[in-house]
Amino acid sequence: MNIYKAEEIEAFLQRFQSRRSQVSREITESVERILADVRERGDAALIEYSARFDGVDLKPGDFEIGPEIAKRAHQSIPADLLDALRQAKDNIARFHRKALPQSWFSWEANGAVLGQRYTPLERVGIYVPGGRAPYPSSLLMGAIPAQVAGVKEIVITTPCGSGGEVNPTILAAAVELGIDKIYRLGGAHAVAAMAYGTASVPRVDKIVGPGNIYVATAKKLLYGQCGIDMVAGPSEVIVIADDSAEPAFIAADLLAQAEHDPLASSILITTSAELVRAVEGEIAVQLPRLSRRQIAAESLEQYGGLLIAESLDECCRISNLLAPEHLGLHVREPWNAISRITHAGAIFLGSYSPEAVGDYWAGPNHILPTDGSARFFSPLRSEDFLKASSVIAYTREALGAHSEQIVRFALSEGLEAHALSIRVRGD
Repeated sequence: MNIYKAEEIEAFLQRFQSRRSQVSREITESVERILADVRERGDAALIEYSARFDGVDLKPGDFEIGPEIAKRAHQSIPADLLDALRQAKDNIARFHRKALPQSWFSWEANGAVLGQRYTPLERVGIYVPGGRAPYPSSLLMGAIPAQVAGVKEIVITTPCGSGGEVNPTILAAAVELGIDKIYRLGGAHAVAAMAYGTASVPRVDKIVGPGNIYVATAKKLLYGQCGIDMVAGPSEVIVIADDSAEPAFIAADLLAQAEHDPLASSILITTSAELVRAVEGEIAVQLPRLSRRQIAAESLEQYGGLLIAESLDECCRISNLLAPEHLGLHVREPWNAISRITHAGAIFLGSYSPEAVGDYWAGPNHILPTDGSARFFSPLRSEDFLKASSVIAYTREALGAHSEQIVRFALSEGLEAHALSIRVRGD
């Protein structure tokens, strides 16, 4: 990993932020063609793209995975892994139930009733990655908040192998969640199928879940046709540390992010040059032990960095500029430092709160804003599966008390019928 001293940090930030560029026109045009094709030809297009991208020969009746296949996969999973899935499911559900918004109504003194009524979406699609690595945890993180919100129907799409096989742990997680609409489809064409609907794949109201650049681009282009959670880019972590931090912990956290993808980003920002040297040494020890060491090494070389800042305030300023997906605070007083953080998807306080505990276990969602979008996006939440309706109930007396002001507003905009709709009720 490259080391950047205080005077070099601004140049690093400019280079790093330049990777947050628009998706190439070539990728966008390719995805646009896929979406248009699926919209026009439905299942026939899905068959062709499954053969082209996944090397699998499917017929429309093969898209959906039957309950017996899912049940056999569930039975094949080791008992200890099933126990872990169940406990994680409970933790995630417990967290999201606490944050679920409630409908409310307010009775005003003039007799009017105002409020907000929440109702769940009817059908939601979960995209579960299965390319470089399968992510059953992403299924839990996408589906459980939807179930807590009261979504009636959940549809899963996930890539398959050339023989049509789907990762058994993903299927086992679906069984544990009680979801039986599972489709062996991946990539932009899977997203298009859920957004438009085909003869075999039902149309959904919202699509959530991470994916590669083609999946992310498809979601972005389809926003408005259906809802989406966010447009996610490569995964990223920043660790802010002082001289009290444990180098081995930091190195492990940086590598945990780097092994995702060559485009992933792992950055340490610290006030201690000695810590930087120690973390560099730990990475050299830990990296060769990883099965995905080539991916991790490429990520660290291209998008990693060890930054030496002049103060903790400067560390936090840099982090806020980058608005990371994950932020670890390995400092003496993390609860004090968190007050200086304004932009981050998930914040992990202290040396014993590694990112992995959030990825799998603690309860908060690991579907998080990336690429600096934590400045304006939030983690996936149960409320993302609800829609709010404003409720307005005026009595004759309440309307009459304010009719002249409303009429004045309407006429100022030249909308005479609006004004008439108020006046006619006063006659």
